[in-house]
Amino acid sequence: MGDFSEGAPCWADATVLDLPAAKRFYAELLGWSFEEGSPEFGGYAQASVDGKAVAALAPQMAGQEAPPAWTLYFASPNVAATADKVREHGGRVLLEPMEIGEFGRMLLAADPGGVLFGVWEAGRHHGFERTMDPGSFCWAEIVTRDPAAADAFFPAVFPFDVKKMAGPPEADYHVWSIGGSPVIGRMRMPGDAPEQTPPHSEIYFAVRDCDTVVADVMRLGGLVVDGPTDSPFGRFAAVADPQGVRFSVIDTSHTRGEVPSLS
Repeated sequence: MGDFSEGAPCWADATVLDLPAAKRFYAELLGWSFEEGSPEFGGYAQASVDGKAVAALAPQMAGQEAPPAWTLYFASPNVAATADKVREHGGRVLLEPMEIGEFGRMLLAADPGGVLFGVWEAGRHHGFERTMDPGSFCWAEIVTRDPAAADAFFPAVFPFDVKKMAGPPEADYHVWSIGGSPVIGRMRMPGDAPEQTPPHSEIYFAVRDCDTVVADVMRLGGLVVDGPTDSPFGRFAAVADPQGVRFSVIDTSHTRGEVPSLS
């Protein structure tokens, strides 16, 4: 992958309580291999598939309040300017723009509804080097209990074109695009979601066979949250690793039904 357009999902990493255990889980489940994490960067361990960077894992730091979770990063040509937009439109900057060596600059923020996200300004590290293939990032969704706040905030901070997906009112699913290409979805938190489920970015990783991977999640000590489910976009399931970090897997070759229209 080359440079990412402003607002495009460009990277994902997960904080975990037990880094060696997480490495074993994702290596077996998704075929990831890991670089040795540098002490200079807190043991941050980049994952690759066939030598191409796909994600990273990091140990949770002492005093870190947020529970272990995946974080999605949006590309920005200037994180300082993006931080100003976050504040201007009612979000919170949780980690001020900072240099990550020669790799780039980052910040962490939350939208008015509490969705945590990152912003990345590329230096030597541009982000995902592989997407859509098995073991790599495929899609993401902003899952929120305050869809109106997300719909007002994110398109004001990033150059998203917003379309509503046809479906029952309770689905309330929007697609955000850049230059005519869909890059991320926004969905209302399901009404039957446990009260303790925080608003979040749901990261989807592509897999060759959803059912096989779901069985492997359970064999490796993880949890199936929902699914597998057929859709016009692929067969997918929401799962959690043995440390409770949630994500989704999808086989985009196994589709069923017509793709809903956007308006």
